[in-house]
Amino acid sequence: MSECTCHKNYTLDTLIPKVGVITKITQETPDVKTFCVTAPGGGKLFEHMPGQCAMVCVPGIGEAMFSITSSPTNKEYQEFSIKKCGVLTDCLHSLEVGDEITVRGPYGNNFPVDTELKGKNLLFIAGGIGLAPLRSVINYVLDNRDDYGTVDILYGSRSADDLVKLKEIQEVWAKTPGVNVHLTIDRPQEGWDGHVGFVPSYLKEIGFSTDKTALVCGPPIMIKFVLAGLEELGFNRSQCYTTLELRMKCGIGKCGRCNIGSKYVCKDGPVFRCDEVDELPNEY
Repeated sequence: MSECTCHKNYTLDTLIPKVGVITKITQETPDVKTFCVTAPGGGKLFEHMPGQCAMVCVPGIGEAMFSITSSPTNKEYQEFSIKKCGVLTDCLHSLEVGDEITVRGPYGNNFPVDTELKGKNLLFIAGGIGLAPLRSVINYVLDNRDDYGTVDILYGSRSADDLVKLKEIQEVWAKTPGVNVHLTIDRPQEGWDGHVGFVPSYLKEIGFSTDKTALVCGPPIMIKFVLAGLEELGFNRSQCYTTLELRMKCGIGKCGRCNIGSKYVCKDGPVFRCDEVDELPNEY
């Protein structure tokens, strides 16, 4: 019998679900919770790199792909920030500390933190739950601070109540040397004395210099206008990276639902340089 090669790009460990124990749940916003997950005996379920994803499953309910939001430098657990928006996520939001789920991964490529991004000034631009995949990169960079230049973080959401990981942003990121945090919300809100306005407009208002590499994640319409704004500021598309993990389904290139032109997001992405995205059909 010949050897099966249908999953030759993935190890057996990647395909087999691992039992994960929820050890902590943080209510980030009215509809976003962060789940801290460990192996039954403690420690992480597997190693990953910033930008990679995992398939999270509630047996008997379903499974879906989510970004791993914790940094690989965290050796004790992995985190998933999950927005309540459907049957599976409703079920996940009903779970409690001590409950078990299954997780398999990691899937996809990662942001090139140890190659192209190393030594660079970095600009992170996120909208809403789009902070989730970038948080892994940001904390990786902060934990390896000497390997990178200045860090600017531009993050916006509908309201102050919808800003994910606000405490960590204000008490850790904003207080790290060489890190500049720029927060904005869409409309005025009582008690908010920060910037008000949409992320693409705030980007142009700040007017970042082009000696940076930009990492962008958020709703597709936000990404579209952010990239246009970066171009107005003089950025080249080859200076910008984004992630298309929302298109990932099976994670192994078999269902075909993440196909765009000649690419499979789960095998060739989800992280793409923006000039690479420009070469794909206009389907996203």
